[in-house]
Amino acid sequence: MPTFFGDSKPVSTVTHGAATFDLPILYYRDDAFALYFTANYEKVKAAMPSDRLNPVILPGNKAIVALCAFNYIDTSIGSYGEVAVALPAVFDKQMGAFSGLLAAIRESNYPGFGVVVMHLPVTRVEARDAGRGEWGYTKFLADMHFSISPEYMECRMLEGEAHILDLRLKRKGFYLRDKKPLTTFSVRNGDLIKTVIPQKATKRISLMPGGSSLELGDHPVAESIRSLGISARPFMSVYFPERAGILPSGQVIETGVRPLEGHLGEDRTAVHSVAYPGSS
Repeated sequence: MPTFFGDSKPVSTVTHGAATFDLPILYYRDDAFALYFTANYEKVKAAMPSDRLNPVILPGNKAIVALCAFNYIDTSIGSYGEVAVALPAVFDKQMGAFSGLLAAIRESNYPGFGVVVMHLPVTRVEARDAGRGEWGYTKFLADMHFSISPEYMECRMLEGEAHILDLRLKRKGFYLRDKKPLTTFSVRNGDLIKTVIPQKATKRISLMPGGSSLELGDHPVAESIRSLGISARPFMSVYFPERAGILPSGQVIETGVRPLEGHLGEDRTAVHSVAYPGSS
């Protein structure tokens, strides 16, 4: 019987900075959760690295900003933490109210859909160097403190003493099996990179995410999120009771695009802590 990882043999071994690793990278187990906010369409559009990328539109001419936290427990490059600031968009297709809603629902099953990775902090130098070198992902080193309980999933993120954000998700919602890939857009050396990441997951979605929240600090990354005009409360929460993924190399879909460097940060040893309240 075929399995999800059955055909995932190493294709190549690459080195970027402090990271030497096999492609694709395999993600076996994690704690993953996300909150979705509405945002000012024009401000999100201005953050796109290409004019051929159009933000997904919701009714009321609003764009979407997703904040996603990952406590990677078991991967082929070791454990680490990661937080994504993602802007859902469609490549080479104009968005209207109906098509935008359809794209938001279908995600990577919608032609041209993906998320522009605005920020992607991580807790390990190797993860930073691999992400920036291979995909152009906007990675920097940050401290992440996860708290995972039966009721809540939380991540507090800082860079040294500077508070970036607190993300808190209340576990609830309907269950859905999800085999859609995660598609990302990033920029490497002036090229727009599209990466399709196969996933196999079970997720819970809540359209009434009371009890979930985002608190932004005064760090430049927090200010850049705030500048998108995001809503005070999320309109949706998603978390994954189980999830596996396969991260391959990406492909160039456009050349000569605008830079998308994100926050560079410093070379430092970051903290990655995980607490399971109530566990023995």
